[in-house]
Amino acid sequence: MRILHIEGGAHLYGGAQQVLYLLEGLAAAGVENLLACRAGCALATQAAPWAEVHGLPMGGDLDLLLLPRLLQLMRRTRPQLVHLHSRIGADVLGALAARRAGLPVVHTRRVDNPEPRLLAALKYRLHDRVIAISEGIGAVLLAAGVPPAKLRIVRSAVPAATFAGHGDRHRTTARLGLPPNALLLGVVAQLIPRKGHAVLLDAAPALLAAEPRLHLVCFGQGPLAAPLAARIAADQRLTGRVHLAGFRQDLPDLLGGLDLLVHPALMEGLGVALLQAAAAGVPIVASRVGGIPEAVADGETGLLVPPGDATALAAAIQRLLADANLRRRFGQAGSRRVRDLFAPAIMVAGNLAVYRELLDPDAAPAGAGSRSA
Repeated sequence: MRILHIEGGAHLYGGAQQVLYLLEGLAAAGVENLLACRAGCALATQAAPWAEVHGLPMGGDLDLLLLPRLLQLMRRTRPQLVHLHSRIGADVLGALAARRAGLPVVHTRRVDNPEPRLLAALKYRLHDRVIAISEGIGAVLLAAGVPPAKLRIVRSAVPAATFAGHGDRHRTTARLGLPPNALLLGVVAQLIPRKGHAVLLDAAPALLAAEPRLHLVCFGQGPLAAPLAARIAADQRLTGRVHLAGFRQDLPDLLGGLDLLVHPALMEGLGVALLQAAAAGVPIVASRVGGIPEAVADGETGLLVPPGDATALAAAIQRLLADANLRRRFGQAGSRRVRDLFAPAIMVAGNLAVYRELLDPDAAPAGAGSRSA
C-alpha cells in the first residue's frame, strides 16, 4: 500500500503531531508512506524515518500554485491513495490535484467550526471519505450535509508512555521558576480566542485570592500572547501569579507536575492536550463543548462546565483544589482511559480500515471503518 499524506501545518503540534504518529504506525504495518509538507518544517525532519518526504512551498488557501505542484508530485511518485491532513490549502487544492490524477482521496477533519452548507457540499464532494477525529466533529459535518456514507470517526491518539511517570512537582516548579510548594493550574493551548483564556482570567482573581499558593501557567503561543500579557500586567491580582510559558519542548516532563489541567475552550474538536494531561495522571476541568466530552469523562476523569461560564469554571476548579483524593482518583482513571481508548495503534488501525475500504472494497465488510474509538 502506497499512501501520499499532505500536511500544510508549520509547527509540530496538533494535527502535524498526529500525522507523525500515523506515519510511524503505518510504516510498522508495512505501508509505504509519502509525505508532502512545508519545505524545512519540523515535521519534514521528524518524519524522515517513516516516510519519503517531499518539501514543497505551501502558502495556504490562496496559494493556487499548490495545485500543480501536488499534481506533479502525484504523477511522479504514483501513490495509490491521497490522505489530506490539513485545511491550509490542502483540503481543497490537494483534493483537486488528486482528482486530476485519478486517485482516491481521504480528508481528516480536526476542527469543529461549522461551515456553510453550500461550501460543504462543494468541498466534501471532492473527498471519497472524510475522517472526523471525534463524534463532535462528525455531528458538525453531518449537520453541514456531509453524507453519512462518507463519514468515518477515527479519534486522535496519544502515546501514553511519553507522558506517564513524570509526576515530579519539584522538577516542574523548578523549571518554571516557581515556588516549590506552589499549586499549579496548567493550560495547554494555542493563544487564540476560541481556547477561552479570557474566561479563565475572569475566574482567576477569586481563585488566586482563596489560595495563596496557586499559580496559573499557560503553555502555548499565538496571536493573543501580547494582549494576554498586557491584561495580566495591568491587573495586580494576576501579576506574578499568572504566567505565559510559551511553547515548551519539555512539556511531557512538566505535565505530570501539575495539580490540575484547565481547558476553558469555546470550541474544540477533541483536545489532544487533554489526552496528554490525562495520560500523565492529571485531573481536568474543561468546557462541555465539541469533542471534549469524549476526551474527558465527566465525573470520572475530570469535571465539565458550560463554555464561557467563568463562575462555573471557578467552582469546578475550587472543588478539585479542595479535594486531593478526588484529584488522585480522576488522574488515575484518566491515565487508564487514555491507554485503553486513545492508543496510537487504535488510531492507525482506524485509518488503515478506511484506506482498505477504498483500495479493496470487496475485502472490506459492510460498514467497515465507520467507527474507531
